Amino acid sequence: MPKSRRFFLKEREAKALVDEASKKLKVDLKRIFGSDFKVELAEADFGEVYLVKGRPAFFKAGGNLYPTLLFEEVFAAMPKVVVDMGAVPHVCNGADVMAPGIVRFEGDFRKGDLVVVVDEKHGKPLMVGEALYDASEAVNVKRGVVFRNVHFVGDRVWKAIKKLV
Repeated sequence: MPKSRRFFLKEREAKALVDEASKKLKVDLKRIFGSDFKVELAEADFGEVYLVKGRPAFFKAGGNLYPTLLFEEVFAAMPKVVVDMGAVPHVCNGADVMAPGIVRFEGDFRKGDLVVVVDEKHGKPLMVGEALYDASEAVNVKRGVVFRNVHFVGDRVWKAIKKLV
């Protein structure tokens, strides 16, 4: 396994990354990070992990940018999907979120938006998912996949970022 590189991005590249992430997540990340922040890139076998102020905030895989499950500040502004405790082991093994496991939605989302999936008992982030329906359609779905699993507790991204911190 080749040694992975880790280095700071130039200020212009860091601002462009944060702008891209803000647009994708529909959250003003400059307000969260403040005006003075440094972004560090750590290469991994699946793609790249971006650390902001020393904390893993995003990862890029397959050309797409996603928040990590350790980026708690962004979850307050993202739409949430609450799943029942029976769905938790499946989601934590990489399964998509199926309609029967959904307890409720918090916030509005459109098809293709990213959401954070939390358990109903503790409210802990389990997964970052991509909505396959608009919120207005998702409430009426009774069967099948509603959210595609992008990043979950215990996946290779999770393991890589745990080694970084």
